[in-house]
Amino acid sequence: MSETFLDKVYTARDAAATRELYDDWAQTYEAEVGEQGYATPDRCAAALAEFLTDKSAPILDFGCGTGLSGHALHGAGFEAIDGADISAEMLAQANDHGIYRTLHHIEPDGDLPTTTGGYIAIAAIGVLGPGAAPVSLFDTLMHSLHAGGLVVFSFNDAALAEKSNEGRINEWVDSGAASLLFREYGEHMPGLDIKSTVYVIEKK
Repeated sequence: MSETFLDKVYTARDAAATRELYDDWAQTYEAEVGEQGYATPDRCAAALAEFLTDKSAPILDFGCGTGLSGHALHGAGFEAIDGADISAEMLAQANDHGIYRTLHHIEPDGDLPTTTGGYIAIAAIGVLGPGAAPVSLFDTLMHSLHAGGLVVFSFNDAALAEKSNEGRINEWVDSGAASLLFREYGEHMPGLDIKSTVYVIEKK
């Protein structure tokens, strides 16, 4: 049986190789993850909707990929969604969803997109972990928010296996710089028997 992108994605690599992989994957990404029952975007969107009642508030879908995460956020009622990703090919697919106000092609170590008054929430769905972005990105996301801002994100089983990932979240919470509003372990890709934990964190 031929190797799929899902067979490659959890392997550690540098930012350039990650961008290349996602550029190459863009055309078949949604079909491939859809076959495995990719559940985390809907779970994250529902969790954020529980704590962010103003659905017109601007939110950033960071690492939006082809737009599956934005589609889930839109389905949960959010109206003002901007997307950002390092892969131009993924962004071209995201544009076809027609749900983003703006889409930003960003550098792995570049600044986050900004909007007047800042984002009230940032989604980083399936973004942090092996083969994707380092957990240090969580610090960047948190620092970009004003007090009261929310981050919804996920760690799949591969990310959870690296204890330093949850340790980074605990540093924020234990120091009082953030509050853990939501944490739930559940389905990620049932077809591959992979699960994930969804979190909602509020910056203090």
